[in-house]
Amino acid sequence: MYNWQGTWHMGGVWMVLWWIAGVAVVAAVIWLLASRPRNGPPMDNDSPETILKRRYARGEIDRDEYLRRLEDFRK
Repeated sequence: MYNWQGTWHMGGVWMVLWWIAGVAVVAAVIWLLASRPRNGPPMDNDSPETILKRRYARGEIDRDEYLRRLEDFRK
């Protein structure tokens, strides 16, 4: 990169620029992966009845199970 006369070779300059660009690309990919929304369950503090209503609305449980569990919550 640095020759005996104390000047930069163009190949050395380009190599340094490619390394900087590569590090920038890797940093951008890591940042994008870290900042994307998660698809996991919501972390809010919903009541059991609210969660039950959502499950019923999505069709995960039928009407009879919904009513049975709702009655259990209200006891």
